[in-house]
Amino acid sequence: MDMIIFSVFIMILAHNLNKKLLIENLALRQQLMVMRLSVKRPKIRKRDRLFWVILSRLWKGWKIPLVVVQPETVIRWHRKGFKLFWTLKSRKNRTGRPPIDSKTKQLIKDMASANPLWGAPRIHGELLKLGFDVSERTISNILKKARPAKPPSQTWRTFIRNHMDITFSIDFFTVPTATFKILYVFMVLWNDQRTVVHFNVTMNPTAEWTAQQMVEACPWDTAPIYLIRDRDSIYGSFFIDRIKNMGITEVKTAPRSPWQNPFVERLFGSIRRDCIDHLIVLNEDHLKRVLTEYLDYYHEDRTHLGLKKDTPSVRPVQEGSEDAKVISFPRLGGLHHRYEWQEAA
Repeated sequence: MDMIIFSVFIMILAHNLNKKLLIENLALRQQLMVMRLSVKRPKIRKRDRLFWVILSRLWKGWKIPLVVVQPETVIRWHRKGFKLFWTLKSRKNRTGRPPIDSKTKQLIKDMASANPLWGAPRIHGELLKLGFDVSERTISNILKKARPAKPPSQTWRTFIRNHMDITFSIDFFTVPTATFKILYVFMVLWNDQRTVVHFNVTMNPTAEWTAQQMVEACPWDTAPIYLIRDRDSIYGSFFIDRIKNMGITEVKTAPRSPWQNPFVERLFGSIRRDCIDHLIVLNEDHLKRVLTEYLDYYHEDRTHLGLKKDTPSVRPVQEGSEDAKVISFPRLGGLHHRYEWQEAA
């Protein structure tokens, strides 16, 4: 090949045929051949492909100087460009359902997450009532990506809310005495109105003692249908049999998951913050008297966030006249107070 180039070079010099332009082309071709021998696969950019595609449409002799790739490669580039051109052109005026905005899509995902039992038809009906013009098929496609293959289970919060009026919660909390002994307080809470239906104090809790507390908390036909408790060993076989005989279904929380029994845990926190943390307990009788007085305040006077700022016993709203004044009634020795209107004498 080098000898052929050298021979052509000599011929050009001999015949003096437009020496400057031909020699320049010859030098470029020689460099391209060197590059072709040294580089296995040169990098070709998109602009290079576009150049050769356009050149192949404008010049019949475009194959002669082509040495970087084969002519079939340029033809393949042209076919890909043809497909891309018509793909983009057909998308400009495409028909079908218009795309929905991101806010509507997020609303559909939020509805699907908050209502695991709802399908695309239910969500579609809800959106129609809100004035959204979205296809049910579009909602179905969004749900396939947003939801797992297996429908999620209802949350503990949903389960408890749906069964609060027929569900009790039980648990123990401990209180140290002045002589460093430990007292165990057992409480039975009615979840619906956050009402403490029974409590008792002991130094030695057993399964028999705990079962007897449930009997005292649920006389006659007042037993709940469900009872939420943890997996403490105090609830032995004797307790389980007694609860079963009372017609109560036990709902056990997962190990080390106090948040699954939220109402009674929140009650214990309120008792500690409002009462126990501010005094020293002497013995069982002292603790019973203190808790009895606190529970009277808890049921009759103390407002609850979970009850829309009302009390478990439903405290009426008072309206005072212009001459009336607000007076306070001490509770727990003045640790808390209840306020009411008093008309002027």
